Amino acid sequence: MRHGIKHRKLNRYTSHRKAMFANMAAALIKHEQIVTTVPKAKELKPYVEKLITLAKKSLDKPETALANRRRAISIMRDEVQVKKLFDVLGERYESRQGGYTRVLKAGFRYGDAAPMAVIELVDRDVDAKGKDSGPVQFDDSEFEEEAKQAATA
Repeated sequence: MRHGIKHRKLNRYTSHRKAMFANMAAALIKHEQIVTTVPKAKELKPYVEKLITLAKKSLDKPETALANRRRAISIMRDEVQVKKLFDVLGERYESRQGGYTRVLKAGFRYGDAAPMAVIELVDRDVDAKGKDSGPVQFDDSEFEEEAKQAATA
């Protein structure tokens, strides 16, 4: 019988699953929209919604703000995104009674035909998508000139 079995295992060990959801939650908070498989998106939804509710509770009761922030850091393991969660998202969803995320189906992945989904924050900031998401390309000419000067000196 399946009594008391709440979540999907997603073919992962517990530690791997916790780390995966922590990373996915940080990515969702950072970019406010990510693409993943449907089962992962459906499991991530309550995970992120509980974190946003934790941030909202800190606005109502400032005496619990530090404890809630530390709890979110222990769950998500990314202090920069926890800061955004508490400073930006907590205030954004202060008047909303839940339902901070939505899951939209996005077809099937090429290769293994896995059902894909887009999970995004409701009332998201469109400019946040792709922000700070990889190495930045810059002009190397300044460094080349400095290297030439150092070599001739």
